[in-house]
Amino acid sequence: METELYIVTGNAGKLREAQLILAEYGIRLRQVPIEKLEVQDDDVVRIAEVAARDAYSRLRAPLIVDDTGLYVEALNGFPGPYSSYFLERVGLKGLLKLMEGVANRGACFRTGLAYADEGGVRTFVGEACGTIAEAPRGSNGFGYDPVFIPEGETRTFAEMSVEEKDRLSHRGRALRAFAEWYSQLLLSQGGKT
Repeated sequence: METELYIVTGNAGKLREAQLILAEYGIRLRQVPIEKLEVQDDDVVRIAEVAARDAYSRLRAPLIVDDTGLYVEALNGFPGPYSSYFLERVGLKGLLKLMEGVANRGACFRTGLAYADEGGVRTFVGEACGTIAEAPRGSNGFGYDPVFIPEGETRTFAEMSVEEKDRLSHRGRALRAFAEWYSQLLLSQGGKT
């Protein structure tokens, strides 16, 4: 059974990842030409939930929104939900400068994914923990991928194929949790959303 769903994002990397993962479940994504509402909050799940409610109120069609943060232990969880802004302003070099001489390089990516339809909003979470590399490595992916090494790996996300990263990533985990739930929802409704 194949279905179509909207996604609210201006990030081409997020869109590609989501399309690849959800295609495995027969879910085709269409990018919505509306701006994602960006609220300030410490919780990426709440940020995604508010953005999904807002987008649904304007589009009136089932959709998903995600928000992701990189929580670095030595920086007390910073940049967290401000990861996108931090990356735009300071970049990977700035992050690595802050981490110079720091022994604890632990970090976790956390994705909050929200699905909205006429019945309200449902949220899903995906997390991937690991470490911050000493220097950027790899040319795949986007954002913090060149400096994030997931647990159990020696390579950064940027050194992995898209399929390898999606299997281990925070976004992949959130999208799969959503897709499993959504597939069951469609079955219970006879394929209609």
